[in-house]
Amino acid sequence: MIFKERIRNSSTKEGIPLAPSMGPTLESLYLPKELPAFGIRSVYISLISILLGIAGGIIAQILTRLIGLITNLSFYGRWSTEFSSPAGNHLGLWVIFVPIAGAIIVGFMARYGSKGIRGHGIPEAMEHVLLNESKIPPRLTFLKPLSAAISIGTGGPFGAEGPIIATGGALGSLIGQLLKTNSDERKTLLAAGAAAGMTATFGSPVSAILIAVELLLFEFRPQSLIPVALACVSATSVRLLFVGYHPIFELTGLIQAGGFALAAYLILGAIIGVASVFVTRAVYAVEDSFEKLPIHWMWWPAIGAVAVGIVGYFAPKTMGVGYDNIENILSGNLFGEALIILFVLKFISWVISLGSGTSGGTLAPLFTIGGGLGAFLGSIIISLFPSIGLDVRIAALVGMAAMFAGSARALLTSIIFAFETTMAPLGLLPLLAGCSASYLISSLMMKNTIMTEKIVRRGVRVPNEYHADYLSKVLIRDCATYDVVKLNGNDTIEQIRKWMSEGSRNSSHHGFPVVNEEEKPIGVVTRREILSPKHSTEKSIKEITIGPAVLAFEDNTISEAADLMAEYEITRLPIVNRKNTNKIVAVLSRSDILKARKKRIDETRRFQRSLNTSKKI
Repeated sequence: MIFKERIRNSSTKEGIPLAPSMGPTLESLYLPKELPAFGIRSVYISLISILLGIAGGIIAQILTRLIGLITNLSFYGRWSTEFSSPAGNHLGLWVIFVPIAGAIIVGFMARYGSKGIRGHGIPEAMEHVLLNESKIPPRLTFLKPLSAAISIGTGGPFGAEGPIIATGGALGSLIGQLLKTNSDERKTLLAAGAAAGMTATFGSPVSAILIAVELLLFEFRPQSLIPVALACVSATSVRLLFVGYHPIFELTGLIQAGGFALAAYLILGAIIGVASVFVTRAVYAVEDSFEKLPIHWMWWPAIGAVAVGIVGYFAPKTMGVGYDNIENILSGNLFGEALIILFVLKFISWVISLGSGTSGGTLAPLFTIGGGLGAFLGSIIISLFPSIGLDVRIAALVGMAAMFAGSARALLTSIIFAFETTMAPLGLLPLLAGCSASYLISSLMMKNTIMTEKIVRRGVRVPNEYHADYLSKVLIRDCATYDVVKLNGNDTIEQIRKWMSEGSRNSSHHGFPVVNEEEKPIGVVTRREILSPKHSTEKSIKEITIGPAVLAFEDNTISEAADLMAEYEITRLPIVNRKNTNKIVAVLSRSDILKARKKRIDETRRFQRSLNTSKKI
């Protein structure tokens, strides 16, 4: 007996796969799993992340002291781990050769240790997340910080935060590989370690969470967000034990921004956005130039270090991490010609060195360049419009954050980072205006970012937008076919073949749900199995049914249904009501899912056509 139920007027869909029989049916039902947003496994990962945050905080202190030791040995000939700037050295022309010596060592480490130490860390971590299931080679956990300490300690114009972030991420990945974790959990641990490193460096836990979301996790879920947040909290605790609690770039006595000043900060941010595009393209133009050199890449860092040494001879403040430069720019102690020389020469030194493929970071140099440019533009605006109420220190702060927002496309990270490292609430509104303008201009002018250009060139597709899947917002009841043809499992193959030969429209489907006498679903049978000559015509339909019964509810989403169909390798899914799982009320086919997706595409195209029509008018 064939059961037919017409609940709504709807066209019949096709799409059941032509799969071999799985033998006698199983009476159990397989329904969509409703997994908790945060389960016991997530608690386990969170506990590991707390320990990882502590380790990241300690690593940050060790690496900072290692950089200090190498700096003191290289420029002052003394044994001290105190974090100091190379700017006060008295080496004269010999200062040119210090960065070259360090770069040669880094080149040898890259060639004979691991090529992965080259670059500024975050793009490489992104690549491992996207392509390698968040598995970073264990040796990078040791080689990256050591090579970065040598590069920075011998005068490389990089910040310590990049290598610390990369090291924390590598440690998180290593722990994930040692323990039994899946790729999502390893990604969370990698991001937790990286965020802990940034927190331990700058004391900026919230912006560290955001940079993990915007550049590493590519998602916003409790399972990943909470472990990262806890890692940042524990890393902050370690930092408090070593250096106490105070903003790394403290600003006080700022001027409240009025309406005209906010407009000026917005324009300043837009100009910085253009500059961020130029800076990004310059980095990769230099990198392309090095690629054309007829010598092995292990010598490129030494060639780049020649520029670092020469620039450092004339402007010693361009060497090393330069956190003191950022502090002086933000406090207004640098101005005029000295300010221009600093950020211009810092840019030249950094872009050549980074493009050579040495080991270093991007954050501190970008902050120095952006802050210097922001302060310079701010001073020009003040001289032209003295009554506008613009504060040159806020202009420097906006420039610093807007440069990172434009070059890295990390809008929220940039704004919150500038606030956390200065604790200047009066700067929040100008930061929002300037960073948003920079982000907008960068998005219009540049397809990739300073973080993604390198890996995009290698063929990696990097997500640049985070939004809920359209199919996760569409319910099955809005797309399913409610014209259901069900086969009685006790009917024989001969009966069903005869019915199909009569040419009924409802008999042309590629697959049918099979039910028992009480109409309880027991599985699905394909048209090919019914017509297969290998089966005796005396067999009942339930004997060749593909089971067990895989079902979904009307109020499940299309995305959940697609997952269920993929898991059980079916393309026709019976649908039941939550109040009665024993009765099939609809069927969802592969074409129904495609129809839902096409609806979204059609809506977008209609809107685009309406815009084009409006332009013509």
